[in-house]
Amino acid sequence: RRSGREIDVSLPGRGIKPGNAHPLSIVTREVLDIFRGMGFEEVSGPEVDTDDHNFVVLNTPVDHPARDMQATFYLDKEYLLRTQPSAVWAHVMRNRKPPVRIVSPGRVFRRDAVDASHSPVFHQIEGLWVDEECSFSDLKGVLEAFLGQFFGPQTRVRFAPSYFPFTEPSAEVSIQCVVCGGRGCRTCGRAGWLEILGSGMVNPRVLDMVGYDRKKYRGFAFGVGVERLVMLKYGITDMRMLYENDLRVLSQVR
Repeated sequence: RRSGREIDVSLPGRGIKPGNAHPLSIVTREVLDIFRGMGFEEVSGPEVDTDDHNFVVLNTPVDHPARDMQATFYLDKEYLLRTQPSAVWAHVMRNRKPPVRIVSPGRVFRRDAVDASHSPVFHQIEGLWVDEECSFSDLKGVLEAFLGQFFGPQTRVRFAPSYFPFTEPSAEVSIQCVVCGGRGCRTCGRAGWLEILGSGMVNPRVLDMVGYDRKKYRGFAFGVGVERLVMLKYGITDMRMLYENDLRVLSQVR
């Protein structure tokens, strides 16, 4: 007896519900698998880094206007919480000779207010390829192959001019809206296209600062937000759902 009640030993036991990976982990693994298949090496780096690695080596000195685009968590005058995984590039390029073909996943930190599409902590995956013969057509080929594998072979991709301090020229990459098929809806702002990632050819000034010969080597870089991919893949409309540990949401993702 227990608490005055008999135990019915013939009743089936309570099984343990199996868990599953978080959607951010699922999509990160999927993206990394795609790039590994194209010969990229996964490289990680510290979340607490120096201002030099996070900004200066990537052509963003103290007085650069691009600093205003990223509200940074500084720990002191030298150290900060990284605002982008591209800080890993500085470590790698300073310690390796070309060719370099890497992809860097991880958490990043910015002083953003929490809402349906922003968070002070989020995840990115950034890639870098530096070699003697590396062109914008290689960049387009890699990104079109990635987006085609992730969203499906029918995916239409569009490149448009943009600006990033560590790439020149730079391009914003969009796909035809996966919700409305390009007809226009609330998800794509009635434009028919969804911005997915940023990319461009490595700025020669970055090559100079890491000691690479700009006359011999060229490269391209790209970066994508994991939360953006997760929300599109699983139809999630509010980023906060990914961080609230609500089993009603997480149990639906396999």
